[in-house]
Amino acid sequence: MRALVTGASGFVGCHLVAHLAASGDEVATSEAEITDPEALEADFAGCRPDAVYHLAAQADVKASFTAAAATLRVNVEGTHNVLDAARRSGAGRVVVVSSADVYGRLEPADLPVGEAVPMHPVTPYGASKAAAEMVCLQAGAGRGLDVVRARAFNHLGPGQSDRFVAAALAARIASNEHSGADIVPVGNLQARRDFTDVRDVVRAYRLLAEHGACGEAYNVCSGRSLRVLELAEALIARARHPMRLAADDGLFRPVDVAEVRGDPSKLRAATGWRPEVGLEQTLDDLLDYWRCRTSESELSPESELSPQGDSQ
Repeated sequence: MRALVTGASGFVGCHLVAHLAASGDEVATSEAEITDPEALEADFAGCRPDAVYHLAAQADVKASFTAAAATLRVNVEGTHNVLDAARRSGAGRVVVVSSADVYGRLEPADLPVGEAVPMHPVTPYGASKAAAEMVCLQAGAGRGLDVVRARAFNHLGPGQSDRFVAAALAARIASNEHSGADIVPVGNLQARRDFTDVRDVVRAYRLLAEHGACGEAYNVCSGRSLRVLELAEALIARARHPMRLAADDGLFRPVDVAEVRGDPSKLRAATGWRPEVGLEQTLDDLLDYWRCRTSESELSPESELSPQGDSQ
């Protein structure tokens, strides 16, 4: 199968490209800005893909509050451009990566949230993803394009940016190991999130390209939620010297959701997918990745130690 990936140089994109290649696919990547329709069309025409995986996005939830218009342009207009290029190139299937952030603030009775629950986003990022999903539906209904939406919940693993909660914790711990410091600044530790290893996430994307139903949305999640505090404690327990958590007001987000937990049964029924990488392995690999990075470069000053949505 010929596959084309947007956002291939990102955290998830790198893992997806590796998984597709290991599965025997012929993989091409689009390096064009998704807000540049002419450049996109040239990339797609040169590949003529059987399947397109659209991962390129502005995926920083916190940044979306200060750059809402830019987030909307990249995630909505960019998705339209990708879909149009896919249609013109004759692509057989497009998997568009959306986000659990489209659901917004959920009541306990809504959990685990299924795909039929209405979208009520509370962040600019979530609104941009909800709007992008409407663009997907229009492309299917009005243009006949075969589009599947993958609603990604929190995912983590080696290679993840320190703008996201698990990687930020791992990065700070690795930095402390190097410097001898013992304070790990944190934001909201009480939020509960549904975490899945990125390597399981990309398996789900390929399975949806093969077995998903045209026009449908699928949650990509574990079906279990974990408090960010538990995640932080599990990482600190792996530190090479004792450390402690300390609240930092600057790391709290303007709007936060108490719990996000998805229902993966629709994905499982369509593809047989189940998570295979355990959390213990994920945290070991994530911390080892940041230990290697710490010896090479400084931490990003924008490290985000509050619970983000997904991380494309």
